[in-house]
Amino acid sequence: MTETDRQLTRRLEQAITDLLERRAATASICPSDAAREVYEGDDEGWRALMEPARRAAWRLVAAGEVVVTQAGRPVTESAARGPIRIRRAGPRRPRS
Repeated sequence: MTETDRQLTRRLEQAITDLLERRAATASICPSDAAREVYEGDDEGWRALMEPARRAAWRLVAAGEVVVTQAGRPVTESAARGPIRIRRAGPRRPRS
């Protein structure tokens, strides 16, 4: 039985949140960290999970759980080009 896209997305989302919980509050991870965590082989097959890992990160952004950054600054999905990092979302500050 093959894993559905929904199951894979949930596993990647969980891997992202678990990896971030094991790091300092200000630390970030690469989507490849989640892909490697979820991949169940010994070869380079985790690379095929990179795009699903990025999509899982954006789903977590939409849920307010993480922030995706480039060069240390938050970036939107439409503006992101190239490598990204994922970090925990900070407490939301009320607007003045």
